[in-house]
Amino acid sequence: MNPTTLSALAAFPSQLEAHYAAIPFAFRHWTPPSWEGVPSEAFTAIEQLCHVRDIEIEGYHVRLRRTLAESHPTLASIDSEPLAIERNYGAADAAQVLADFRMARAQTMEIISSLSDAQLARTAVFEGYGPLTMRSLIHYLCSHDQQHLAGLQWLAGKIDASTVAQ
Repeated sequence: MNPTTLSALAAFPSQLEAHYAAIPFAFRHWTPPSWEGVPSEAFTAIEQLCHVRDIEIEGYHVRLRRTLAESHPTLASIDSEPLAIERNYGAADAAQVLADFRMARAQTMEIISSLSDAQLARTAVFEGYGPLTMRSLIHYLCSHDQQHLAGLQWLAGKIDASTVAQ
């Protein structure tokens, strides 16, 4: 697997924590007047953390394991908004969410870091993405990580802009 991608995946928990920590405490549940242009899901800062944790565990862990174990499985997409409401993401404890995510990412790294070329070439179909290989799936996970760092930066920009006198 591409070492740049593996390195980015391994570094992501610390980056996520740092980006979240950069959001002023009073704004961690803040919602902008408009979500137009957001590069991730339209989630508050704390909701971003919860989403990333849940997609790691219930999305990518399942997808990775199924792609390794099954012959050309169809991998489900997860509808994030109902999950956020059902699990009351806004009430989550950020430290616990980040700790849970770190453990989940460590498990992800165990799964993917020693895959053979044959395993990386295994195929599946991912709802919303189409046919892919295990290697593709790993790249999509890395892309998902980057979307949420961008989402937190976007929120930081909106927070800063909200303090400008009109």
